[in-house]
Amino acid sequence: MTTAWLVLALGENREHGGNDGYDDNPAVHYSWDSTVQNHARLAVGDVIALWDRKELIGVSVIEAIDTDTAEKTVYFCPQCQKSDIKRRQRRTPAYRCGQCRAQFDTPARKTKAVTTYRSLHSKVWMDCRGLLSGAELRALCDSPKSQLSMRPARWEKLRDALLEAAGEELPLDLEGDGWAPIPGGHKISNVRVRVGQSAFRSRLLREQGEQCAVTGAAPAAVLEAAHLYSYADSGEHHDFGGLLLRRDIHRLFDIGQIAVDPHSGLIDIDPSLHSYPLYARLHGQPLAIQPRPEHKVWLEAHWLSKRSAS
Repeated sequence: MTTAWLVLALGENREHGGNDGYDDNPAVHYSWDSTVQNHARLAVGDVIALWDRKELIGVSVIEAIDTDTAEKTVYFCPQCQKSDIKRRQRRTPAYRCGQCRAQFDTPARKTKAVTTYRSLHSKVWMDCRGLLSGAELRALCDSPKSQLSMRPARWEKLRDALLEAAGEELPLDLEGDGWAPIPGGHKISNVRVRVGQSAFRSRLLREQGEQCAVTGAAPAAVLEAAHLYSYADSGEHHDFGGLLLRRDIHRLFDIGQIAVDPHSGLIDIDPSLHSYPLYARLHGQPLAIQPRPEHKVWLEAHWLSKRSAS
């Protein structure tokens, strides 16, 4: 199984053990040093997933790791000598120790020789904002309750979560020609992402709220931005050309087993789903949102393309 690493990237705000931070550029490189736990375990060919505690930023594969040595300034509590300190933004004294709870304005400091690391991973970088939340990412780690800035996970779990979050928008051809060998005996697939999809979903969430258009209120984590037309054909995000749909509803909508009758405006469930009470009870119900005229045009086109032959 391919190893994946969930690594914390907060730019200038990323600190570890009372240091001065790191110069991350998420789409290009990620920096750390030998003071960080798991520092020597990352390897060329590993998947690297960067997050900011709130959501996934992006995913790539480590192409190379540059190493060097440096003198590093480390700050620590003057009372207990531990480096578990954090600058406070709005309170005084400026620092508080996470170990002994001492408060102080000026931390103690020392310099030490460290090994520095920088991963290079720009070639297959995939922007993933809006796909997985911080809570979802923590659950994918080998140790979900870990507080480490570099946490091991399984690429297979992360891949499946990304596929579920993006639906058909994140194709991974596991047997196709897109596979490329990488050192260590693992393989990765080329990934194609719909440009602007994250922004499209964010706009729908602002406009429609946390509502599946078919089933009603639902957590944002299970809602997908569903195009009411074939995005593969047009490649455009049309205004009012999408609705938020729960993941399972989205899939069934795409294959035409769920549609909206343009004459009645009511949800139509294909007879093949009538043996499933969860879906059968939706048949003949109105949409959970009030569709705009533009939505109705797209929904009628969807009906004609999926149901005209039946």
